[in-house]
Amino acid sequence: MAAVTAGYALVSRRLSSTALSAPMVFAGFGVAIGPIGLDLIALDHDSGAVLTLVESTLALVLVTDAVAVQRRDLRSGGFLPGRLLAVGLPLTIGAGWLLAWPLLPGLTAWELALVGAILAPTDAALGKTAVSSPRVPPLVRTGVKVESGLNDGMVLPFFVLFLAAVPGTMASEEGIAGIFWRALVLSTALGLAVGGLGGWLLYWSRKRGWIGDDWRQTYVLAVAAGSYTLAVVTEGSGFIAAWVAGFAFGVSLRRSTPTGEQDPHQTVRTADNTTELAEDLAGLLAALSFLVFGAVLLGPALEHLDWRIVTYAVLSLTVVRMLPVAVSLAGSGLGLPTVAYVGWFGPRGLASVVFGLLVVEEHVPGVQLLGRVVAVTVALSILLHGVSADFLAQRYGAWHRKAAARQPHLREGMPDGEDA
Repeated sequence: MAAVTAGYALVSRRLSSTALSAPMVFAGFGVAIGPIGLDLIALDHDSGAVLTLVESTLALVLVTDAVAVQRRDLRSGGFLPGRLLAVGLPLTIGAGWLLAWPLLPGLTAWELALVGAILAPTDAALGKTAVSSPRVPPLVRTGVKVESGLNDGMVLPFFVLFLAAVPGTMASEEGIAGIFWRALVLSTALGLAVGGLGGWLLYWSRKRGWIGDDWRQTYVLAVAAGSYTLAVVTEGSGFIAAWVAGFAFGVSLRRSTPTGEQDPHQTVRTADNTTELAEDLAGLLAALSFLVFGAVLLGPALEHLDWRIVTYAVLSLTVVRMLPVAVSLAGSGLGLPTVAYVGWFGPRGLASVVFGLLVVEEHVPGVQLLGRVVAVTVALSILLHGVSADFLAQRYGAWHRKAAARQPHLREGMPDGEDA
């Protein structure tokens, strides 16, 4: 793992101009060191370390993503992520559930629902160029990034409740009512308390000049760990608590930034480096999680491929994602190329990997088939979205440039997403 990380770091700038993304490299090497390769990592004897890594990664990613979401992002063209999350996300979960029914025989109704929930959240990092290219209008870039930053947290309640409904799991022993209060209500309250109090204490300390710049960045890690652990020890959901804490902390962070340090047109990271260490650490842990994913999920899944799994994976990345997006954006005034672009760039990544591994650890009856479906879908997403990101960003950017020249009031080009 150290060698792969160091090796990729040495050529990272060179690879950034190619179609070979970090998730591709790390997942590929993961397969090589897993059971079908060198057999250095396997879930049966490394499950504790694997789960610690991926759970820590997702908790930190949830916090940093939530901190980065600003009200101006939701005000400026907020209809796009709003529609995708309020309409598209539930439809995606439902479509994934229904399509899994004929293609994945042997799974119960709640296990099929878990498949739909696990593969619903998106990971914009897998098609980074698609949401960072200056050719793509800001409305679309911001909308897709905000959706990706929020939907993994919004899927959590569905995931927790579906898991509790599956007989034989630890979550099912407490019942859906108990899970609802502990995982949703209590964890949300704890997240708000830790994030809000943490942000207020940071403001208090900064105002008096007591906290150093380096420790201010470390402080974010303590808030993330505190919110997650407090929810876990009270038998709630650490992920929900971390996600909510990120929102509360982000609001306090922006309020506590001293006047003159923050440019309203800059991101949180550019204007205030408080979250820089947490973001860098989250990126590193995410890369290592893809390495582990290749070893413990993807490698074994490749030995048991069949046409049903591959078919469902393809449908999950196309019909299950693109049809709900089309429905959610109906009547929005956006052009068909924009709807298709947003629909395609819904990569499945880190959240799906972590949820899949959590289900494996819960010993769900249909765990082997479920794990293979998640592994193949995420692997196809890593490959297809990574390879197509730069090409489609250029094509879509060229369409937008020509369309904007013909229609000065094209909705995609409006700074606030509204019609002129």
